[in-house]
Amino acid sequence: MTPANRAPSSAAGSIFSPVYRLTTLGIIILMTIVAFEAMAVATALPTAARSLDGLGAYGWCFTGFLVASVIGMVSSGMYSDLRGPRTPTVFGLALFIGGLLLGSGAGQMWVLVLARVVQGLATGLLITAMYVVIGEVYSDAIRPRIFAALASAWVVPGLVGPIVAGWITQQLSWRWVFGGLAPFVAIGGLMMLPSLRQLRTQHAHGALANPRRIGYAVLSAAGIAAIANLGENLSAGSLVLAILGAALMIIGMRQLLPKGTIGFAAGVPAAVAYRGVLAGTFFGMESIVPLTLTQQHNFSPTMSGLPLMLSAVSWAIGSQIQGRLRHPNRSMLVASGLVLMACAGVGMALVATHTAAGWGAFLFWPLAGLGAGLALTTASVSLLEFTNDADRGSDSAALQLSDSSVSALCTAFSGALVAAAAHGRISYSTGMATVFLVLAVFGLLSIMRTGRLNSAAVPAGVRVSPGILAP
Repeated sequence: MTPANRAPSSAAGSIFSPVYRLTTLGIIILMTIVAFEAMAVATALPTAARSLDGLGAYGWCFTGFLVASVIGMVSSGMYSDLRGPRTPTVFGLALFIGGLLLGSGAGQMWVLVLARVVQGLATGLLITAMYVVIGEVYSDAIRPRIFAALASAWVVPGLVGPIVAGWITQQLSWRWVFGGLAPFVAIGGLMMLPSLRQLRTQHAHGALANPRRIGYAVLSAAGIAAIANLGENLSAGSLVLAILGAALMIIGMRQLLPKGTIGFAAGVPAAVAYRGVLAGTFFGMESIVPLTLTQQHNFSPTMSGLPLMLSAVSWAIGSQIQGRLRHPNRSMLVASGLVLMACAGVGMALVATHTAAGWGAFLFWPLAGLGAGLALTTASVSLLEFTNDADRGSDSAALQLSDSSVSALCTAFSGALVAAAAHGRISYSTGMATVFLVLAVFGLLSIMRTGRLNSAAVPAGVRVSPGILAP
């Protein structure tokens, strides 16, 4: 497929122009599939966990998904740099269907968690491959528009997914939410075949396309899982395992993330770091939004999913706003997103403690979606501007790795407090409010470094991608 920076100038105005059309349709279909799964399954999970007597392991449905996605992302990025994104996309679709079918037949909570692990691996393969395609095909000027289109792909699933999933859960069974999605994934995969045939398959030489990175990904994933286990099972053995896990995670992440990520160094490291902070803040809170409403306010599965629907719409609106700005101030967009998420977190804490009515979630949580649309999309666009052709796959994997690893840690934190409440150690009000407030503060603490996302912040001659050595 013709790289975007060599595409005809006449095609630069629209993502649906002839040179882009098939790729755009394929990407939107893929994202729509992922969005439907995320919205529908998140709505059905509280009911599924209760029916399997597994509420104490509720957090693992999210943490297991995100931990497995770490391995999928690194594998997909490495293979995409070497051979192109076609194979990770095909394998990702197959695993996605397998995870849904496994979940639909789960008779015990550990099987449901395993199904989510398979889905996480699949999503990691798919999302990273998608980012490689975007960087490979679309010009710098048009990338904000394709990211805005991706956010818009969440609108229909966001509007329909929670309502349909809630109705199916109430009237039929939560199992149909998993199994009923599988045929649609298969149909979507078949619709993508024309665009998949056009993707690059030739050998490339990315500086970070090293098979050892998969080993480091496994170390990181194992470390995150060990830390998450401490929250679910407080004991001396779990504490030792968590300390060992933290060491493994640090070893793995040092090899997988760009140097300077922790310090928000300008260029690729800053984009990667902010993607992690933003995703961790948003998804760590979102993982307990439906549970907060069902547990604290006795909302039905359908009603508890409505805030997710509204946040998907507001996310699309935020992404469209950033996509239409001619000269976006990336620092301001990300800072605004963090503030909006923090406001949503404070509001949801009020809902969790009954200080605000349950319907307040319909007002508060969409603020987080708007913030995510403004900020997460901006971080993604920044990365593709700073990276280079050879390392696009690995850099995209690093972006998604930061997203998933921080999200896994934040959802593990959320799950730990839910588990503590389920075991009677604390009240649900205290646990849920603590999650919302702590994660809101976590996001706000990073605002001072948002200037590192502006191009002017990158000194001349300093590398902006981990694949380019500084002089």
